[in-house]
Amino acid sequence: MEKVAIFVDVQNIYYTVKEKYRANFDYNAFWAEASQDREIIAAYAYAIHKGDEKQRQFQNILRAIGFEVKLKPFIQRSDGSAKGDWDVGITLDVIEHAQDADRIILLSGDGDFDLLVDKVQTKYNTKVEVYGVPGLTATSLINTATHYREIEDTLLLGR
Repeated sequence: MEKVAIFVDVQNIYYTVKEKYRANFDYNAFWAEASQDREIIAAYAYAIHKGDEKQRQFQNILRAIGFEVKLKPFIQRSDGSAKGDWDVGITLDVIEHAQDADRIILLSGDGDFDLLVDKVQTKYNTKVEVYGVPGLTATSLINTATHYREIEDTLLLGR
């Protein structure tokens, strides 16, 4: 059975799915698809912690599905901009799990991950499957991945 490690850039998936479909991502449908005939050896969801109840409930849903939720505090800068980036944390965890997995599944459209995807494939000979929203996923990330899975209707809630 293929060993899989899953890494979800929660903010990226939330905002790109909202922008493209005006809907929410269906994590249960994703989990069913990703785990079919595969052994999930690690599953992380990286999110920003703002402390509101609705967000806490969502995080508990992710935990119930099987994700380990990693939180980073939301930082509002004095100029009005916000900080809450998990790119380095995701990268470190992917590198840590790449040698034990047959396949890395990355949910993000962020082109900054193309270097990571390339490194994992060349150094560890591990396949990398990227889930992203069409038109909102960096071309460089799509082209670097072993397989690109478009997030579409079957992975959306209420559609």
